[in-house]
Amino acid sequence: MSTRVVTEFQDGIAVVTLNRPEKLNALDLEMFGAIAHAAEALHTNAALRVIILRGAGRAFCAGLDFGAFAAMADSSGGSELLTRREGRAGNLAQHVAWVWQELPVPVIAAVHGVAFGGGLQLALGADIRIVAPEAQLSIMEIKWGLIPDMSGTQTLRRLMRLDLAKELTFTGRIVGGEEAVRIGLATRCAPDPFSEALTLAKEIAARSPDAIRAAKRLWNEATLGSIRDGLELEQQLQLSLIGKPNQVEAVQANFEKRSPRFVDPT
Repeated sequence: MSTRVVTEFQDGIAVVTLNRPEKLNALDLEMFGAIAHAAEALHTNAALRVIILRGAGRAFCAGLDFGAFAAMADSSGGSELLTRREGRAGNLAQHVAWVWQELPVPVIAAVHGVAFGGGLQLALGADIRIVAPEAQLSIMEIKWGLIPDMSGTQTLRRLMRLDLAKELTFTGRIVGGEEAVRIGLATRCAPDPFSEALTLAKEIAARSPDAIRAAKRLWNEATLGSIRDGLELEQQLQLSLIGKPNQVEAVQANFEKRSPRFVDPT
């Protein structure tokens, strides 16, 4: 089993760590496979409440490993990265970033050091990004004569103005943590992104898991169709919550001024 990605559990929170610190967690073929495996293994965990995605060592993720570039150039590994597989929305390269959107629970990326190219697209797949002020983020593919191809087109357009997304894509300009927050690449800055992410994860994990999962689905899907479709989805999801055990427990806990005792979603 690969040790490129390590998953640890604590009170309903899964901490998924990219574990190639000597290479700044750069993405090679083994890392792509390990990320996909780690994410897919979380899909059926009913006790899961929140996921934190982080990088070991000095960086979140430096992007594509030079060996992966070579593999694409000589076709020795490019086909594995760029071939679509049944059951996935995209190819493996796209899947490892987009899969975090497909997971039913919130995903928080804790970003420090660099998040370049594919590393940034991986962070963009999370629902929330907490970045260090001194972090460096870049849509760096243009430096190598490429375009963002790890689902960045689908995540960026939901987060920031199109002209800014184009500027960063055309130039590969590196932005710091505070600018990243201003332009929509990040949610907020914190000196210790992981500690901040863990605090937020605990707050989310204390809420009704049914409502949290429904809320993620609502925001991800409500803007895909017409206004009518969005309103119908609101109603559908709300009706699936009202009167159910976790919703009743949320109300009772509030009235009784105690911590709620939720059950795992079925």
